[in-house]
This record gives sequence, C-alpha cells and structure tokens, in this order.
Amino acid sequence: MRNFALNKKCVLKRNEIILVALMALLNFTHILDFMIVMPLGNILMPKWNLTTSEFAIIVSSYSLSAFVSSFCAIFFADKFDRKKLLLFAYSGFLLGTFACAFAFGTYSMIVARIVTGIFGGLISAQILSIIADVIPYERRGRAMGLLMGGFALASVIGVPFGLYLANTYDWHYPFLVVAIFGVLLLPFLFKFVPNVNSHLENPIKLKERNSNFYDIFSNKAQVTALIFSFLLITGHFIIVPLINPYLVYNVGVPQEYTPLIYLVGGICSLISAQIIGKLADSYGKRNVFVWAALISIVFVVLITNMPHWQLFIVLGIFGFWFSSSTGRTVPGQAMITQAVTSQTRGSFMSLNSCVQSLGTGFASLLSGWITYSDAKFAIHNYNYLGYISVVLILSCVMISYRLERKLQQIEM
Repeated sequence: MRNFALNKKCVLKRNEIILVALMALLNFTHILDFMIVMPLGNILMPKWNLTTSEFAIIVSSYSLSAFVSSFCAIFFADKFDRKKLLLFAYSGFLLGTFACAFAFGTYSMIVARIVTGIFGGLISAQILSIIADVIPYERRGRAMGLLMGGFALASVIGVPFGLYLANTYDWHYPFLVVAIFGVLLLPFLFKFVPNVNSHLENPIKLKERNSNFYDIFSNKAQVTALIFSFLLITGHFIIVPLINPYLVYNVGVPQEYTPLIYLVGGICSLISAQIIGKLADSYGKRNVFVWAALISIVFVVLITNMPHWQLFIVLGIFGFWFSSSTGRTVPGQAMITQAVTSQTRGSFMSLNSCVQSLGTGFASLLSGWITYSDAKFAIHNYNYLGYISVVLILSCVMISYRLERKLQQIEM
C-alpha cells in the first residue's frame, strides 16, 4: 500500500502535464535555434571560409551574450511574474531568430546571435523556475524528463528537418521555420501557462536581494550545485560544436546523411528521457546520474576517436551517446533545482542559467582553440576534446556525492 501511495504521488496531474508540454515545446524552439547553428558548420565554414576558431566564435556569441543577460536577471528575476518575464524574453528571442535568417556574413551573424542570446539567456531560468514552483519535488523528475523532451524533439524532428532544409534549399530556412513555429506557439503560452507570482507576496527589497545573491556563495549546497552545473554542461558541450564538420570531413559521412544521426540520437534521447525521469524518482537522482555518466564516457571516447566506420555503426554509437547524455542531464537538473527555496529560486536559477551559458560559451571557444582545420576542412585534435570531456564528467560524478549530502541536510 505504501508503494502504491508513493507511485500515485509521483504521477503528474493533468494541468501539470499541459504546463510541462508547453514548456517542452517552447524549449524545442529555444534549443533548436541554439542547436541548429552547430550542424550548419560544414555548410558555413566553406561558404564563408571560416576556421574552427571563427566558427567557434559564432557558436559562442549566443552563449556568452546569454551569460550576460542571465547574470543581470539575477537581480530582477524575482521581481516579476515568471510567466510575464518568460513571454517577454521569448518574444525578443523570436525577433533575434528572424534576424539570424537574414544574416549575410560572419559579422552580421554574430550580431544576430548576440541579440538572440540576450533574450534566450532569460528563458531557461524561467522555465526551470516555473516547473520548480508549480510541481512538487517528488514529481519533478518526471517533469524534467518531459521537459527534456523538448531537447529530444529538437534532435528528432528539428535538427534533421533543419538540415534537410539547409541541404536542399539554403541555410537561412531553418531559422525562419523556428521563428514562425515560435510565433504560432505564443497564443497557447498566453492562455495555458498560469501566472507564477507566489514569490511576490513577500517581495524582497533590492538591498536584501543583493545580500541574497552574495549569500549564494556562502551556501555550500548552492555553490556545489553551481559547480556541478558548470562542469556538467562544459563536459558535454566541449565535443558538440564541431561534431558535424568532424563527421563529414574526418569520418567521411556523406552530408546528406547527417540528419539521420540527429534523428536516431533524438529518438533515443526522447525515449531515454522518460525512462530516466521515472528511474530517478524511484531509485534516487544521484544513483541514476552516476550510472549514466559512467556509461556515457565510453561513447565520448568512441565518438572523438572515430575512424572511417560504416554509417550504421556511427548511428548506433550516437544513439547510445544521446541516451547516456540525457541520462546525466535529467537527474542532474532535478538535483540542482532542489538546492534552493522557492523564495529565491528565480535568482538562483538565473545564476544557474548564467553559469551554464558561460560553460557552453567557454566550451565552444576551447574547442575552437584546441582544434584546427586543414585546407580540406578536416578537424585535427578532436580527440583531445574527448579526453577533456571525460575528466569533466568524472569530476561531476565525484561532486554529485557531495551535492546529495548537502541536499539531504537541507531537507533535514
């Protein structure tokens, strides 16, 4: 009976499913806009004659501008209804995505990505804060699993379709499709996302807000969660920006088949996100995270040291890599959200988003500095990125034990 009651308590309610589904669709457009730039590397690099470092700057410009905006949001995020702030940020994000579609060179693309990143940097923190404020912790693992469906959908549908449009027509089209889809989504967000303003009942003054910000760095649980978050995103992202050029120009995967890699990987990620979310709620977030992290190391090494293998082998390796990477992220994000109370969750999650943006931007730049491309655009030193990723993943595993102890102290 006790197990039945516990399982029933862990089932998402109807209004929670609708909320998470909308957040997942919003996440779909948000993540797809970010993700689609990287697979376009094998098109943009020869088209604009870019080096790996120059392409890394285009990729990192979004992340670093998102870092700035999310850092500023730390001091004002909890002063507004989370729904209103999310809709404002999403509207600006869509305008930036339209601008990317009409970029005509390296510098105009960088400017467009900066604009998109400024607004995009506000989105992730608000999504996570809304989920954390509305959905209790015992159901949050499932919610994070569904939310990660936005990432999976971006991989299953968005990236392959975007690459098809880019390969068949032109690279501008993926950005246009993302922006149009986002505009169609806006009315549903207005109607179905509830106002999330309970944190405004006892508003925190600016002086106290600043004090709370500095208090984050004296709170061992929150500092541990931020370090964990930074290493988690950096360890994953360091091998991501140059995957597509590496597969095309090093491994020999034909460009027209690259959408299949993201299709297979996305399907595996979509399925594993739901399974991992349930396992995390049932067997513990940290336990599931550790196993997924250790398994993912095998595929990181394989991907970054890949010879000229047949396509079906490449697809299989990427499917397992996507699944294990999702297995790290779902329980990892659930653990991070528990490190802070509702009253200051907006500021903390803004700082967390800030840290993650810094991690992705740093990882992008680092991947561009360590690697280089030859006259045929083949990527060299890519295996070094894999070894760095392994070290960062193992560091996350060790830190996860410390983070869980801190979370247990908070619950007590």
